[in-house]
Amino acid sequence: GTLLFHFITGRKVPAFLGSSFAFLGGYAAVVGLKPEGSDINMLPYACLGVACAGLLYLVLALLIKLVGVKKVMKFFPPVVTGPIIIAIGLCLAPSALNNCATCWPLAVVALVIVIFFNIWGRGMAKIIPILLGVVGAYLFALIFGNGLGLLGETGQVDVKAIADAAWIGLPVHMDETIFSIDWNNSSAIIFAITTMVPIAIATMMEHIGDICAISATVGKDFINRPGLHRTLLGDGLATTLSSIFGGPANTTYGENTGVLALSRVYDPRVVRIAAYLAMLFSFSPKFAMIIQAMPSGIVGGISFMLYGMIAAIGVRNVVEA
Repeated sequence: GTLLFHFITGRKVPAFLGSSFAFLGGYAAVVGLKPEGSDINMLPYACLGVACAGLLYLVLALLIKLVGVKKVMKFFPPVVTGPIIIAIGLCLAPSALNNCATCWPLAVVALVIVIFFNIWGRGMAKIIPILLGVVGAYLFALIFGNGLGLLGETGQVDVKAIADAAWIGLPVHMDETIFSIDWNNSSAIIFAITTMVPIAIATMMEHIGDICAISATVGKDFINRPGLHRTLLGDGLATTLSSIFGGPANTTYGENTGVLALSRVYDPRVVRIAAYLAMLFSFSPKFAMIIQAMPSGIVGGISFMLYGMIAAIGVRNVVEA
């Protein structure tokens, strides 16, 4: 999805596409998420709905192309986009705090490492403070959680799951894609589409806020060049491509903006290298399990920093305007 987005936007926008939180409610509705379990067989239908939601981006992109981005952006001045960006950061903050609450010592360690290297780091260490924070906190969990047992169960890494995971495996399973749908089940298809498509209206507004935030962070006007219609087109087609093969809806990701602000590395080529690496690692279930086994406290500490940076960028937009 990221590589497709970069191709459509002329390789100008340093955005890494991630999975959209906004669609989680839709997924839950389609698969009938309940405490006792859900109907996983409905997941391909949910993916079909997301694929159609991605196509809705194309409609807005066409309208912007025909009407002109300047006329559209009159409805999104900094006094509007700034609070949208702030809201993105603040709305994500509770999830960070919930993760932090599972193990505050790990969250604090991760946060302190990121802050330390961002302020006092030199050379490469100053460029990758987030990666250093993740690795450092992970090692802390292994030593003080698994080794000494001082962090409780939530502060431990599930090393058995990592050991049991295979080194190589396929990331796509055809029975989990839209190709496994029973096309005669029209009621399920209609329900999935009508549930998922309206969510795109919210995510398209989020997209505009994200592109404005990335523009403000990098100091370039991506709204006009390569153009909002092209970024919307890239985001929508990436979402459709992902969901066809059983992946989640894509988004230009507020966290991406936080990483840009923190690392000050704006070269889109770096983002594409990250995309290539993500695709490579997706063929290793063991690597995926290393990520999955990471204690939530670490994720919370890192996210707390990123979400705060997003809100700060929104505040700066309002102040500068």
